[in-house]
Amino acid sequence: MKYLVLFGILFVIYLLWRYERRTGDAPRQPDAPQRPARPARPALPQEMVECPVCRVHLPRADALVDARGRPYCCAEHRRMGAGGA
Repeated sequence: MKYLVLFGILFVIYLLWRYERRTGDAPRQPDAPQRPARPARPALPQEMVECPVCRVHLPRADALVDARGRPYCCAEHRRMGAGGA
């Protein structure tokens, strides 16, 4: 019985030594991404507009505007809207 206890203690010591050897001497990863100190603020809401051709809603900042000020989602729809209206 005493040999079983001795073997168990030696095994635990071996596992601790092996764990320390693996993590203690390992160089730190300099390229590891680090979390920011505080979370970033969510983006402010943007005004949404609707393309009159395909009815897609998109932020006003991303829309292409024609001469009359109507917003479109892409240049092709802007050409279609200018020719059709």
